[in-house]
Amino acid sequence: MGVLPRELLTGGALAAVRSLLGAVVVAEDASGLVAVRLTELEAYEGGRDPGSHAYRGRTRRNAVMFGPAGHLYVYFSYGMHWCANVVCGPDGEASAVLLRAGEVVAGAGQARTRRPAARRDVDLARGPARLASALGLDGSHDGLDLLAPRAGVRLEAGAEPVSADRVRTGPRVGVAGPGGDGLAFPWRFWIDGEPTVSPYRQGRPRTRSGGRTTRSGRQGTGTGPDTSSPVPSPG
Repeated sequence: MGVLPRELLTGGALAAVRSLLGAVVVAEDASGLVAVRLTELEAYEGGRDPGSHAYRGRTRRNAVMFGPAGHLYVYFSYGMHWCANVVCGPDGEASAVLLRAGEVVAGAGQARTRRPAARRDVDLARGPARLASALGLDGSHDGLDLLAPRAGVRLEAGAEPVSADRVRTGPRVGVAGPGGDGLAFPWRFWIDGEPTVSPYRQGRPRTRSGGRTTRSGRQGTGTGPDTSSPVPSPG
């Protein structure tokens, strides 16, 4: 296996997501190597996607989503978990694929030390926060080039492509509001029959004390459209 060609990722999340099913994320550091074969993904398409962090434009938090393709976008979810995305699309256009779930195909022992609560190996990377944890990913990896030679975290082609008849689509997990509409945005993709695929959970608007509803859309287990201070667009 070798790293994926960058050209595969420059057409946007929806164009790249099917090709990423079955690909392998390899994370290697002094503690060892863990490799996860991707079995479930979600596409997020920036300004035209109300479920995306970049729906309201570029900010310091989501800047990596705007390119270049092949880089890792890592964000902190609800002050508890890290989640990881592969940036797709041309520079200047926010587009990314959330790594929702996968099968640990190498380094299961190391993954277990990072995920001691997992009762079964199929649960080691079954969900975006679990996947990031099994691979040892955190905010220090945000912006890392997954396709660079000898990268500590890299994206490699799978042993064999996933046949089209095994790919299923549906609404994204935990995304509320317009972005959670499965007819308008059936942008969750998974490999049928894979036990590592996470269960579907419908999104619900978040509420604060007093019953006020806040932020209805969200990227994966993130916090919805980013409302932090914007930064100027390039050019």
